Amino acid sequence: MIDVILPVLDEAEALPWVLARLPAGYRGIVVDNGSTDGSAEVARAQGATVVVENRRGFGAACFAGLSAATADEVCFMDCDGSLDPAELPLLVTMVTAGGIDLALGARQPDRGAWPAHARVANRYLAWEVGRRTGIRLSDLGPMRVARRLPLLDLHLQDRRSGWPLEMVLRAAGAGWRIEERPVRYRTRTGRSKVTGTVGGTVRAVRDMRAQLVAETRTARVVGSPDRPPEEEQP
Repeated sequence: MIDVILPVLDEAEALPWVLARLPAGYRGIVVDNGSTDGSAEVARAQGATVVVENRRGFGAACFAGLSAATADEVCFMDCDGSLDPAELPLLVTMVTAGGIDLALGARQPDRGAWPAHARVANRYLAWEVGRRTGIRLSDLGPMRVARRLPLLDLHLQDRRSGWPLEMVLRAAGAGWRIEERPVRYRTRTGRSKVTGTVGGTVRAVRDMRAQLVAETRTARVVGSPDRPPEEEQP
């Protein structure tokens, strides 16, 4: 079994398609992060495992899903219909048979699927990762696969939008082998809370910049005791 962690905030419209596309042997763990549109009920009706995380934040939802997972390998991906779970086995094979520790899906967008401001911000952050770690990536995308226990051992702290970048930075610092492969990126279902708005993108970049600053200031030791996450700022 492979666990697929799906952070959700008002994705009731997209959930049936996403969950129906999960390959055989893949369990959907839907983390409801404060939905008001019945997302949790839709997910349960589709047979998904539902975890409720009341603390708002992308990282908080991802960590709750990771804590609930039991499979040796775990996947993360957005649950808005922009990414196809049917592509997950290609990334999983990179980890289980290809000797890769963290496999990332590099988004190849359909026309109009990825707003220009979000693409520029993502490209900048990927460049910063390469400059600081030597790992060349084209995308810090939300579709990714890793082994569960080593991922827990990274002791990720961010509970907001900096979670994906912190994962890559800490994995690189731990000597993980990180590679990406192209995945299709479709126009999402419903309204975006982050990349579809300039304000959401600015908040995400701010959180990720904080991770870059933190990793520069301190040589964090992977495997050190976890500390409580910082309170989410208004």
